[in-house]
Amino acid sequence: MTDRPSSGWLQIGILRLHRGLTENRVETDREAADPRLRSRTYAVPFDGVWTEALRLADGGLARWSVIRADDARGEIEAEARTLLLRLVDDVRVTIRLDENAQTRVDVSSRSRKGRGDFGTNARRVHRFLTRLDRRVAGAAERKG
Repeated sequence: MTDRPSSGWLQIGILRLHRGLTENRVETDREAADPRLRSRTYAVPFDGVWTEALRLADGGLARWSVIRADDARGEIEAEARTLLLRLVDDVRVTIRLDENAQTRVDVSSRSRKGRGDFGTNARRVHRFLTRLDRRVAGAAERKG
């Protein structure tokens, strides 16, 4: 008996390959087919999530720099440079309260150049969200 990946994982792999070769922009969505690109919802007040997201974008991630942050609109605009070629990509983090008064985070990342990004933008969004998950959980534990 051989262990084969389920057809669901195979489909996700094919989707990632296709997107990496043909697209240079990703954004999160509540029901994204790629689990790395699903929006985050936290049962934590807006201010706590905002603070952690801004700290992460402004010095918490290598090669990121915040261009504009507006807490009234819940938007962080940043630039992120790729590792090898130092190309500049645009990142937008949006933080809002959803219909259930939970704090929702969506992220988009877009390459300024090129037709495909070889998965760079998806990995960047995933890395940001994974680290934000840890920071928000840690902040909630410290308060609680």
